[in-house]
Amino acid sequence: MHITQGQFSFLPPLTDDEIRAQVDYAISKGWALSIEWTHDPHPRNVYWEMWGHPMFEIKDGAAIIFDLAACRKACPNAYIKINAFDNTRGVESMVMSYIVNRPDIEPGFHLIRQEAAGRMVRYTTKPYSTDFPVDTKQES
Repeated sequence: MHITQGQFSFLPPLTDDEIRAQVDYAISKGWALSIEWTHDPHPRNVYWEMWGHPMFEIKDGAAIIFDLAACRKACPNAYIKINAFDNTRGVESMVMSYIVNRPDIEPGFHLIRQEAAGRMVRYTTKPYSTDFPVDTKQES
């Protein structure tokens, strides 16, 4: 299963050169950039782990690429994404978010059916990754 979240999710994985081009585009717009990672890619899991601090007013995309390489080295079997925020209106609004690293094996989700009162049926999804968590030790 291939998790499809964020921009570019239906495209083949971005190369490092393509990632750098997107980072440079975000910098040219004056957006703040950050890196996040998780082992639980459920669509409602919006609280991924932050890698380092968000980078405001950077002029060179090499800083993000350097942090991305460090995150990939420490968390090779995790989902990693780059986010860009536009704070020009006084609030941080995410304007770009895309996955740049995936585990070798993406475990996927299973559907849970729950019968409720009045013959109502509710469905939810649960990621297989939470049943068999990987080693989450990482260096900061």
